[in-house]
Amino acid sequence: MKILVVGGGGREHAIIKKLKQNPAVTQIVALPGNAGIAADAECVPVRATDIDGIVDYVRANPVDFAVVAPDDPLALGCVDRLHALGVKCFGPDAKAARIEASKVFAKDLMKKYGIPTAAYEVFDDAEKALEYVKNCPLPTVVKADGLALGKGVTICETREAAAAAVKAAMVDGAFGASGSRVVIEEFLQGPEVSVLAFTDGHVVKPMVSSMDHKRAGDGDTGLNTGGMGTIAPNPCYTPEVAARCMQEIFLPTVAAMNAEGCPFKGCLYFGLMVTADGPKVIEYNCRFGDPETQVVLPLLNSDLLTVMRAVEDETLAQTPVEFSDGAACCVMLASGGYPGKYEKGKVIDLGKAPEMAELYHSGTGRDREGNLVTAGGRVLGVCCTADDLKTAIDRAYAAAAQVKWDGMMLRRDIGKRALAILNKGEE
Repeated sequence: MKILVVGGGGREHAIIKKLKQNPAVTQIVALPGNAGIAADAECVPVRATDIDGIVDYVRANPVDFAVVAPDDPLALGCVDRLHALGVKCFGPDAKAARIEASKVFAKDLMKKYGIPTAAYEVFDDAEKALEYVKNCPLPTVVKADGLALGKGVTICETREAAAAAVKAAMVDGAFGASGSRVVIEEFLQGPEVSVLAFTDGHVVKPMVSSMDHKRAGDGDTGLNTGGMGTIAPNPCYTPEVAARCMQEIFLPTVAAMNAEGCPFKGCLYFGLMVTADGPKVIEYNCRFGDPETQVVLPLLNSDLLTVMRAVEDETLAQTPVEFSDGAACCVMLASGGYPGKYEKGKVIDLGKAPEMAELYHSGTGRDREGNLVTAGGRVLGVCCTADDLKTAIDRAYAAAAQVKWDGMMLRRDIGKRALAILNKGEE
């Protein structure tokens, strides 16, 4: 089988490595891929958002199955266009992708169908939003309505910060058209849990839970990023919480999408907060998370392509989705200055890391001399699995210590909070 994977980051690298394990896969093409993905797939320089270019490629180079991984091409209707060519795909169509592409759509969906989430208000007028934050409860959360590379959410402790977040989104255009409308919502408290779930629009089969580390600095300080590291499973996601999520959130969300005439097929990401009142939805994503995918897929025992085809064919109920009982840790290595300004083109020395860990390339390229160089903010994900979380973390950091380039930055506390929870539970 010839498989097409749309995208070029660490998430796509993890997906491609897992797809390669199926012996029926004879070729994988990544559009556009990156320098690391090139070792596992043929990379073709077509941008993930160039839907016409993707369609033209597939017309000239037929494929047997396509995986559309990033949010932007999903929201732009890449799956719709590929389906029109007769190509089977993993990923939601554009109507279903609105669950991530529009925070307003998602919040209104939850309100209408009684899915637990934070209280909120929607504004498309900056002056009204600024007036609202003068008296709203603090802390508060300001979210750009549209896609913003995971950076469109600001947690505001003060009214000045809330006003600045509104101005950045709605007046200064920090997120482009995505910030022309904002959601201002209640600040929820409790541990966060990420759960990716396969769904064919009928049944929901959750993957192993994970814990993301969004802030740039140790101790959850600094700016929000696309994710500085993850561990799996998340110790806050107990069997009791999982059961409530299935009945109160997962199944009702899929049913709500069906009722709205936009059935969801693909990977539905649930960003959850386990509050004193029970689990609530912080956000939905219409695809695999990044870097959650990098710790979840290594623990998947079932064949990924088989599961993806079952999602497309709506036969997921009859398809086993099984995970190992182990643990995984992924430490992201980033360019100095990320998520702000950073330099590209720094030569990367991998040392012995490839022998010690799975390396997922997020933002790498090649210079004229053929050296592996930095080409993005988040550059490499260093992932290790083990029978227990502490060993997985220790292995990931040992491998990360092998990697060097000028200005490399990383968090030193990935998984620290999860270990503290586990250790407390054992007391």
